[in-house]
Amino acid sequence: MKKLIVSLSILAAACSETPDAPQHDYQADADKIAHSIIIADTHIDVPYRMKDKWEDTSRSTETGNFDYPRAVAGGLDAPFMSIYTPAEYDGTPKAKQNADAMIDIVERMVAEAPDKFIIVRTVAETKAAVAEGKIALPLGMENGSPISGDLANLDYFFERGIRYITLAHAKSNEISDSSYDPHHQWNGLSDFGKTVVQHMNELGIMVDVSHISDDAFYDVIEVSATPVLATHSSARKFTPGFERNMSDEMIKKLAEHDGIIMINYGSSFLTEEANKYGSIQSDAYKAYLAESGAEENEETLEAFEEEYKLSHPYPYADIEDVLDHIDHVVSLTSVDHVGIGSDYDGVGDSLPTGLKDVSSYTNLIAGLLKRGYSKADIEKIMSGNLFRVWQAVEAYAEGH
Repeated sequence: MKKLIVSLSILAAACSETPDAPQHDYQADADKIAHSIIIADTHIDVPYRMKDKWEDTSRSTETGNFDYPRAVAGGLDAPFMSIYTPAEYDGTPKAKQNADAMIDIVERMVAEAPDKFIIVRTVAETKAAVAEGKIALPLGMENGSPISGDLANLDYFFERGIRYITLAHAKSNEISDSSYDPHHQWNGLSDFGKTVVQHMNELGIMVDVSHISDDAFYDVIEVSATPVLATHSSARKFTPGFERNMSDEMIKKLAEHDGIIMINYGSSFLTEEANKYGSIQSDAYKAYLAESGAEENEETLEAFEEEYKLSHPYPYADIEDVLDHIDHVVSLTSVDHVGIGSDYDGVGDSLPTGLKDVSSYTNLIAGLLKRGYSKADIEKIMSGNLFRVWQAVEAYAEGH
């Protein structure tokens, strides 16, 4: 259950430190705040993590970044379960089948631990779940390909609980071009994609602009009658040329339309060094093949990568990098346009030091306190901004 709101005197003490005073315990303050506000994370890939092997996430698990005990420790209240469909299923019946299977996994989580988890469909249901001491599980669809060219499927997934849709993933699909796909067949959204966005507005499904191309982003801004989200993206300023992140101009345009960018924790989203690591390793492998004459196969690649990582350790980002992204968005816009979309269970072993699983939201809050953010600011970042957009989408749908 949520604790009493942290007193203003605690925050005042944090701001009145002197060099000779004992070091302030930001972590203790952060723990109090984390358990007195609602923490919502717009992208956690638990369902796909369990696609091949079921885990009881109501108990401590040895694998993954999410389980109930760690969520409680970190103060996490409302993690959006990602209903992810791989791009390889785009345009096939497997897309819809996969999405249904991912939703089934979340429903099983709830069925096996109804005292701990509950699927929610509205802001009001989310807040009520938290008040009851449960972890709310809203659903977000990552990749719109399960819509399969038929708006009836959009209605179907709305009824199954989907409350945001990431329009594309790694490849251009029937709806939108992808930031990862050099083949931009629509130069933005397709005509069908524009209709999808409009119908999402009418139903009350938030539009997610993560993964889509820059041109598609601007099409969404033009077409959508409601504010939109980037549910798990970061700032391109720190990763030049990485279209998957958002440029300063896009972040400002998003804010002009009352939207939010939710910062992704993956190291490759946070620093240029981590972002370039894979391509530099790939170039080194090609050079090794040319010099050694080794046969190019999976075994050779695995051996090379193992040796390469010993001499060139992966440059993990850290919590300060995440805070830098938040600061940058705030400097471009305001504290009203940033949130958290960690991508836990979705970015593998690339998570920053200090933010390795869902028990670590208190670490992020401590960092925000150290950088001068108030409790009111932190509440906006951790859920308030999301609730504002979600309620605006709900209100528009109610009027249509």
